[in-house]
Amino acid sequence: MTTNVMDTPKSSSILPMAIVAVLFFILGFATWLNGSLMPYLSQILKLTPFQGSLILFSFYIAVTFTALPSAMLIKKVGYKNGMAMGMGLMMIAGLLFIPAAMSQVFPLFLLAQLVMGAGQTLLQTAVNPYVVRLGPEESAAVRISIMGILNKGAGVISPLVFTALILSNFTDTVGTELSQQQVDDMANGLILPYLGMALFIGLLAFAVKKSPLPELITDDAEQTRGSSEISETLSHPNLVFGAIAIFLYVAVEVIAGDTIGTFALSLGVANYSVMTSYTMIFMVFGYILGILLIPKFITQQAALTLSAVLGIAITLCILLIDAQSFMIANALLIPLGGANLPDVLLLIAFLGLANAIVWPAVFPLALSGLGKLTSTGSALLVMGIAGGAFGPVLWGLLSGFTSLQTGYSVLLPCYLFILFYAVKGHKMKK
Repeated sequence: MTTNVMDTPKSSSILPMAIVAVLFFILGFATWLNGSLMPYLSQILKLTPFQGSLILFSFYIAVTFTALPSAMLIKKVGYKNGMAMGMGLMMIAGLLFIPAAMSQVFPLFLLAQLVMGAGQTLLQTAVNPYVVRLGPEESAAVRISIMGILNKGAGVISPLVFTALILSNFTDTVGTELSQQQVDDMANGLILPYLGMALFIGLLAFAVKKSPLPELITDDAEQTRGSSEISETLSHPNLVFGAIAIFLYVAVEVIAGDTIGTFALSLGVANYSVMTSYTMIFMVFGYILGILLIPKFITQQAALTLSAVLGIAITLCILLIDAQSFMIANALLIPLGGANLPDVLLLIAFLGLANAIVWPAVFPLALSGLGKLTSTGSALLVMGIAGGAFGPVLWGLLSGFTSLQTGYSVLLPCYLFILFYAVKGHKMKK
């Protein structure tokens, strides 16, 4: 899809970029809140690992069936209206958490997560093109990286906010049998924060609607994607394998970021809801390294290869280490004033470093040589976000049959495929 911004002076792009930056932060905040919400609901509702994984599944599966309808809707109402509507759906989702918390009915939480995922998909579909179009094309990669840091930076902050507003009064409940009164208090603790979030997002939607954000207009030559164009796009092996790599990458990213809190809860860690922040800190560090090193010191292909190898090595350590070992924490965190955490949790957090470069490396390799099919290929790659729905479910199923630690073995085939793509898959022409 080719788009351009309506004629505006270059100096006027500062305010629109600031608005877009805020929206990327909101997207990251709401997305990575799942890492705290999953173990919290697991504790209240006594969920199995598989049931807990459905909290993530219901959020990410929305991408599968709302991505293309979102694009069609934006064509009709415009990008700015699409942003406001996406945030409107996110506001409704926040309000749905109130009856869910009051009734403690698990399917209502899943419905709220589904609506939140649909709203996020619509907002992402509308806001992403602005990052490319609001500024010179040659500096688009820098803007994308900055937005990525904002998104993951929000992932550092959201678990801390969740802990301060919701979990701080219930840290003494970890590892104990909850009374009905404690369950009620913990469930009701979700009401005011989610009401506040819903109202804030609603006000932001109104502000964006009334903002001077320039509308993106569609090129007259743009044609609706047909089945023949999609078929032609899928005839490129580097794109097909790239879509699979993105699917598996999002699976491992979500497993590393959103299941660490549940594992921490099982190990009796009182502040389990902040564990996602550790993973996000390493992801932000990885983004910064990518900006500094690629392509000046290392190619995208080499960075992807190193990421896959690092992911495989860390996963093997996660599976083999004693869950009660504190050696790494004693050597690294405590001297720096950090928490005394089991080494296995720090290793899961280290996966954030392995995952950070995968998305920005796979995208250009997958779209190489597509020419006029680039926009269609890009849309197919974005649909790989659905991997975030299925990866945690497989982790939950395997964990239910074995243990939470053994469940992380699902990461190995994912990283092995990403390694294949980095070494060979992106070069294949047939």
